Amino acid sequence: MIDKKPKLLIFASGSSKGGGSGARELIENSLTGVLDAEIVALVSNHENGGVREIADEYHIKFIHFNGPYTAEEYQKIVSNTGAEWISLSGWLKLVLGFDQTRTINIHPGKLPQFGGKGMYGHFVHEATIEAYRRGEVKYSAVTMHFVTPIYDDGPVFFEYPVWIRKNDTPETLASRVNKIEHGWQSYITNLVIHKKITWDRKKHSPVKIPESYKFTA
Repeated sequence: MIDKKPKLLIFASGSSKGGGSGARELIENSLTGVLDAEIVALVSNHENGGVREIADEYHIKFIHFNGPYTAEEYQKIVSNTGAEWISLSGWLKLVLGFDQTRTINIHPGKLPQFGGKGMYGHFVHEATIEAYRRGEVKYSAVTMHFVTPIYDDGPVFFEYPVWIRKNDTPETLASRVNKIEHGWQSYITNLVIHKKITWDRKKHSPVKIPESYKFTA
C-alpha cells in the first residue's frame, strides 16, 4: 500500500507583477522529493499576479482570495481543498480560524524583535539594519513558527542566523536572507508535516523537536 502524501495548502501574496518565489521553491522541492507533500493549491490576494503565474506553470489549482479575511472564509478554503497542512510563504494578511498546530509561517527576521503587524519584507530588513547601526544586533535570521491569531506570535521552531556585514544595506541583507529562506523552508516544512516537529497548543508548552535538532533560538 502506497502511503498518501500530506496535503499542503500554500498562501503567498506575491504582487500584481511578480513575487511568489518561496511558493515556487516549495513546489519544485515537492517535485524533487525534498518536500514530501501534495500541494493542493496556491492562494493569493492578487488575482493575476506572480503567484497565479507560478500555479499555472506547474498546473496547480489557484485560488484568488481577496477577503473578507474572516475565520469562516479561511476555513472554507481549507474545506474546499482538503488541505491537512497550511504554509504561509509571504502571506501578508492576518490568518484566523486555522488549526494552529498545522499552520506554519516563515519570517525574514528575528522574532519577536522584528515581527508584528506591518513587519514584513523590506520593513523587516530596514529595521534590522537600523538596529545594527545602533549596536543592538549583530545578525538577522530566518525564522519559522506555528501561527496564532496574532502576527508572528506563535512559537518559533526554526531560527537560522544570518550575519550582518558592516557594509550591508537592507537590500543586500534581504538577498542573503532570501537565499537562506529558499534553502531551508522546504526541508523544515517537511519535518513539520511529517510530525517530526510538533506543538500541542497548550499555553507555555514547548515545541517538540527531533533529537540533535539545532535550529532553535
